[in-house]
Amino acid sequence: MAKSKSYETVLLKSLSNQKEAIAYLNAALQECADGSPESQKLLLMALKNVSLAHGSMQTLAQKTGLGRESLYKTLSKRGNPKLSTLTTIISALGFDLKVSLSAKR
Repeated sequence: MAKSKSYETVLLKSLSNQKEAIAYLNAALQECADGSPESQKLLLMALKNVSLAHGSMQTLAQKTGLGRESLYKTLSKRGNPKLSTLTTIISALGFDLKVSLSAKR
């Protein structure tokens, strides 16, 4: 019988693909539209997962100039990062943060 892979292993492998990571982060951002604390935790978890899929926290720390422990705290369920920290992380991952017209309008 073949060994099964953990969900996290499969997810991180999928998120190593730039297009998959973008779709994943965009879905998390859409969930944050209501501003609830739970949806904000989801965004931080998504950023952490994409960060891990694209290297280690140490690698991200080197790219951002932020401390590794600081990144773990920032991207934890209790994290409450500044916008500048989020944009630094997103940029270090090779992505841009953009605004578009809402379909709800």
